[in-house]
Amino acid sequence: MQFYLNGFRGGDPDLKDAAPGRRDRTRFAPLPEKVDVLIAGCGPAGLCLAAQLSQFPEIDTMIVDPKPGPIEKGQADGVNTRTMEMFQAFGFGETVKRESYWVNQTAFWSPDPQTPGHIRRIGRVQDVPEDSSEMPHTLLNQARVHELFLDAMKASPSRLEPDYGWAVRDLSVDPAAADHPVTVTLENTGVNAGSTVAVRANYVVGCDGARSNVRKAIGGQLHGDAAHQAWGVMDILANTDFPDVRQKCLITSAGEGNVLILPREGGYLFRMYVELDKLNPDERVAQRGFTADDMIAAANRIMAPYTIDVKEVVWWSIYEIGHRMTDTFDDAGDDPDRLPRVFTAGDACHTHSPKAGQGMNVSMQDTFNLGWKLAHVFQGRADAGLLRSYSAERWAEAKRLVDTDHEWARIMSAPPGESELDGSDMPRFQKQFIENLEFTGGLAVQYAESALIAAPTHQALATGEEIGRRFHSAPVVRLADAMQMQLGHAAEADGRWRIYAFAGREDSSAPGSAIHRLADWLETDAASPVVKYTRLQEDIDGLIDLRAVFQQTFDQLAYDDMPSLLKPKKGKLGLIDHEKVFCTDHKGAGDFYAMRGIDRERGCMIVVRPDQYIANVLPLDGYAALAAFFDGIYRPVAQG
Repeated sequence: MQFYLNGFRGGDPDLKDAAPGRRDRTRFAPLPEKVDVLIAGCGPAGLCLAAQLSQFPEIDTMIVDPKPGPIEKGQADGVNTRTMEMFQAFGFGETVKRESYWVNQTAFWSPDPQTPGHIRRIGRVQDVPEDSSEMPHTLLNQARVHELFLDAMKASPSRLEPDYGWAVRDLSVDPAAADHPVTVTLENTGVNAGSTVAVRANYVVGCDGARSNVRKAIGGQLHGDAAHQAWGVMDILANTDFPDVRQKCLITSAGEGNVLILPREGGYLFRMYVELDKLNPDERVAQRGFTADDMIAAANRIMAPYTIDVKEVVWWSIYEIGHRMTDTFDDAGDDPDRLPRVFTAGDACHTHSPKAGQGMNVSMQDTFNLGWKLAHVFQGRADAGLLRSYSAERWAEAKRLVDTDHEWARIMSAPPGESELDGSDMPRFQKQFIENLEFTGGLAVQYAESALIAAPTHQALATGEEIGRRFHSAPVVRLADAMQMQLGHAAEADGRWRIYAFAGREDSSAPGSAIHRLADWLETDAASPVVKYTRLQEDIDGLIDLRAVFQQTFDQLAYDDMPSLLKPKKGKLGLIDHEKVFCTDHKGAGDFYAMRGIDRERGCMIVVRPDQYIANVLPLDGYAALAAFFDGIYRPVAQG
């Protein structure tokens, strides 16, 4: 973490200098008449987007929610490894690691053939495969995740806070208007319930759940099916003789249904998903009148001979499994002549069962994809056509989620006898879980070739850093201070691209080396994307952040010989940034080149998007290809 760039200031270093001209947020201040971005919904998707945009005080962002304040308990709790990597970029990954439950092992239980009415443990599997991520799979209540995003918003230059007690009732888009073309009708849900105000916006993002009014206003519909199966979920404090209560467990019984146990943070709380009754095709789960007592009784039947003595039910809910998604995630749809103004994210555009632990994670990844694109369009760096890529990229991933979860939910609710694999003593639900580990970790996402994802022409230079997938971090040592760290943790959720330049075997800090030539070209050549797209008033790494990695150990390199772009002077005081150069870990934590298949002889460049996905792999002298790639995305900056 770097701070004091613009002068020393005591206190919390996470609290950034407040931007001037901020909106009046005192208790009785009126709502604004116009905003740049209006976000509907303070769930994970909405708060993730708000936290991103709050770092850009020039973007007037508003986030509304019908609730009177933040949630306190319940809802989602799984944070997969990909989301943990994202949390690290937001600055609170270490906080989540400290507070959360780490899912290290998953245990599988099924009926005992000798006593079918009793369950027995049939196996365990390591929940996060080795070297799939440097971050753990964690469980933490959704309210705390919200709080961490809210804290990031309040500490940002924008000092952004939600407007609670307001719901989006309707919206309309004037396609002929160039300025603030979306008119949003907000309805008060608090002391002045029913009263409305109109707010005009340039863009609206609906993160307002499965019954989204934003989606309905743009004609979006959720298509799919329901499994007609009732499930209950409860967070409880309880005593039990079940031996694996502090491990994630998938439990299937001979005739009473299934249970999923998820231990929670704090050492005592745990969550249970409990299969209840099958529903008739025309029946809704609310008609059955299930209670928490029904869930407890069902859990005790399923888990015999073990018992659960519930001391406190902290939160509970009953739901019906459904798998649905919309045709498009924005109001432009397939119209090539129209630019999107209204977007949907999270449950507003895709719904599924909660048992794979993907809902909150995929929702946040939706808006992490959208946030930097909105920022760059507002900053005038890119044409508004960049925003079309949001629906194109995230729809395909939502389809993968819905299809995979549909199969998983079907297996979890299979009747007795149908969960066994032919010729195998491993139950189908266990085998399917193992096969899905990359998916459930959030690591299966791969964006297709586009203006933002290059063709894999030079993929052989970095076989373990696949274009279209997220950048897979590995250990390095920072040259300036011999600090052991993960290279990926050098990136923040700040809207900047990263170019990681990996030196070849013979390359060093000496002038004239391939790293020197690349850095000099990026800093001075008229064709360089750094020269063309960095604004005069911003730091030289304001859009594209170059980092270099060498194969030598830190004591074999001369820091003073490094090119000036790797020792840039920044901020109003012109202070040197000493954290751009890295080298091989000399304490055995891992060799980046070996772990990620980096070509030792030639090295390479890995170009990483602001949302941590790999956009291109190029040779160190691939100047023309690098220039052409960014030319396809950004507008040149007038340098006069």
